[in-house]
Amino acid sequence: MKNLILALAISVSVANYAAPTWGKTGHRTVGEVAAKHLKNRTTKKINDLLQNESVASVAVYADDIKSDSQYNKYYSWHYVNFNGDKKYKEEPINPEGDVIQGIKTCIEKIRSKETTKEEKGFFLKMLIHFVGDLHMPLHAGNASDKGGNDVKVKWFGADSNLHRVWDSDMIDDYQMSYTELATNNDIMASKDEVKAMEQGTLLDWVVESRQLALKLYSETHQDDKLGYKYMYQNFPVAQDQLEKGGVRLALILNEVFKGKSKWLDTFLTDI
Repeated sequence: MKNLILALAISVSVANYAAPTWGKTGHRTVGEVAAKHLKNRTTKKINDLLQNESVASVAVYADDIKSDSQYNKYYSWHYVNFNGDKKYKEEPINPEGDVIQGIKTCIEKIRSKETTKEEKGFFLKMLIHFVGDLHMPLHAGNASDKGGNDVKVKWFGADSNLHRVWDSDMIDDYQMSYTELATNNDIMASKDEVKAMEQGTLLDWVVESRQLALKLYSETHQDDKLGYKYMYQNFPVAQDQLEKGGVRLALILNEVFKGKSKWLDTFLTDI
């Protein structure tokens, strides 16, 4: 009887649990792309903090710890919600934090001399995840529909929602591993394209994601039946976002572990 009650409790918990951004494959793809763009000195310092775990392997850490209530304070750091055409900071910032504030805090904690090695490792794992989150368009979605979670759709006939389609449905149906996705994305990106991806600040990058989210909202409606056509039109966009997330994560990490960084000081200005 106890086992039955436990099984039912787990089932209810899973049913009510919002799918993590990008899913495991997406986040690991961002981490793997980033690893390909890290400087050697950065890789060595990261290996020390992560005890030789790869960037890709820890990319899902911030989602894995959601089941532990002691980490509830970080839940809102995975996203930033908007109302209508408002831009970031045009409305009060969530006092519990958001993905922008989360990324900023993680960077500051890793750079601080007051942070222990163990704490630096924790915030490094969180940073890797949150930069991936920032590039999932529906994590800059509408507050009114919980970032597309309340936009119910059919995905190849199965119940889903707009957030989940971008989180995992498209990526899972593409049936490539994270290493395959990372390798193929990197092959497609030229040096000039990589440099273009590196331009901008956190606020510029969240504007990009928000604009994409608004486009998705305009093209997708409640109870839409999505399938091959949607995949054909939108999966290249998802691939671009995964690549951008990885390239920009590497840029941040290279600067974080460089020591003094005027670029980072400027990057975090006005956030």
